[in-house]
Amino acid sequence: MVSTQSILAFAAMSLLVIVIPGPSVLFVIGRALAHGRRVALATVLGNLLGSYLLVVAVAWGLGALVESSATVFVGVKLAGAVYLVYLGVQAFRHRKEMRAATMAAPAGERRGDLRTVLDGIFVGVTNPKGVVFFAAVLPQFVDHSAGRVPLQMMVLGLVPVAIGMITDTLWGLGASAARSWFARSDRRLSMVGGAGGIAMIGLGVTVAATGRAD
Repeated sequence: MVSTQSILAFAAMSLLVIVIPGPSVLFVIGRALAHGRRVALATVLGNLLGSYLLVVAVAWGLGALVESSATVFVGVKLAGAVYLVYLGVQAFRHRKEMRAATMAAPAGERRGDLRTVLDGIFVGVTNPKGVVFFAAVLPQFVDHSAGRVPLQMMVLGLVPVAIGMITDTLWGLGASAARSWFARSDRRLSMVGGAGGIAMIGLGVTVAATGRAD
């Protein structure tokens, strides 16, 4: 149904886009610094699910609506930006409590894995970079003469998701490893928790300022 040539070409394009850190990568790094490896990996899972929901939306026509309507695009973008800022503020506010919380329970159990995954899904779905990429680039690799266009898009959409799983996981593990070193000191752990919060706040502001590629 989908030719090997199309898959390889789309994989190359996806890799070029994914290796440039965007909102999803920076969000994973911020969560890793603020909460540790388990939360980082759950965030990666949520981001990937959110990204694939964008693929499904594009495949069935909703992505075209988001991309073509400035109002809808801005609404999606601002919703994601506000939520990122909220998560960043929460991480920064509780930065001094990280040592006690870490001693009490693992990071993922503290937050709740389901909640963490849902956070990642929301950020993934409202990622402007993902909306533009899947709405503008994905349809170009579909063979309309072969039919079943939505199914072709959903199959092709698995390619960037697989690439993102590898790269985002590496980013998350790397950031959480750095956090482990900081965790040896209460002061350093508080600093890295605050840094993670500030990173998410800055990311939210950046997403809010992102324009449409008209």
